[in-house]
Amino acid sequence: MKLVEISAPEFDLAMTLNSGQVFHWQKVGDGFVGAIGDLPVYVEQRGEFLKVRDGEAARSPRRSLPGIVARYFALDHPLAEICDSFPKDPVMNAARKFCHGLRIIRQPKWECLATFICSSMKQVAHIRQISLALRKRFGGRRSIGDQLVYTFASAQRLAQASEKELLECKLGYRAKNLRATAWLVSCGQADLEAWSALSDAELRKQLCALPGVGPKIANCVMLFAYERLRAFPIDVWIERVLRQHYFSRRKKMTAQRLRQFSETYFGEYGGYAQQYLFHHVRTASRHGARSGRARAQESP
Repeated sequence: MKLVEISAPEFDLAMTLNSGQVFHWQKVGDGFVGAIGDLPVYVEQRGEFLKVRDGEAARSPRRSLPGIVARYFALDHPLAEICDSFPKDPVMNAARKFCHGLRIIRQPKWECLATFICSSMKQVAHIRQISLALRKRFGGRRSIGDQLVYTFASAQRLAQASEKELLECKLGYRAKNLRATAWLVSCGQADLEAWSALSDAELRKQLCALPGVGPKIANCVMLFAYERLRAFPIDVWIERVLRQHYFSRRKKMTAQRLRQFSETYFGEYGGYAQQYLFHHVRTASRHGARSGRARAQESP
């Protein structure tokens, strides 16, 4: 199938896919291969345009590929307005400049929830390994050209899996939580679609009641799956940024106080601000570590 062109101003595809929001896209040639729901997709960037094509999908009538891709990558978000709303402090200014073109992906709700349950206390590389193992074992197999793509397993499929099968995907203690939450979703006790109508506070409460979900994971799901752009997940990277740069003189800042500060200081697009801070500090840390190793190797 021939590549279809989509206008994508103010968008950085590689940065967005590598910013810790999703964990299954693979670099192939000049672009990336992954799945948007059940649809296998190849996408590459040429300046302010995306070139995309899809493969065979399992079900559902043919949909508009450009519309699916544009919605997934949130190309309709007013990025200039969003970035202009960020606080004008030095740390946020540096992150805004570094992350130009990064957008918050609109993820399928169950896929996002399940993936972040699996992410607890794990680094990005490990989350990618777990995601791939779950997709290969329990998901659907699709093809796009000569590439294989695995879709994410349904809640029903994971609810039927044994804890032993899930443990073989390297989930550790997360296996029990994932299976329990999958059961609640599959039997309708946790209606993820209906929860779209809830307020932020009520949605967070419902999410936190699920096995394996605390405030950080709930805020990730709110941001990435429910498009609650004020949601501000605080992981170890963000907590470090907040303590070092915003409260360096206050040693006794509780997690609750940090959450309260973040919810007000970063404003209605706090989720975007958080993602820019997260990607900037994590990337800078990796580059710093590599530079340090290089200097050590050059030392006599």
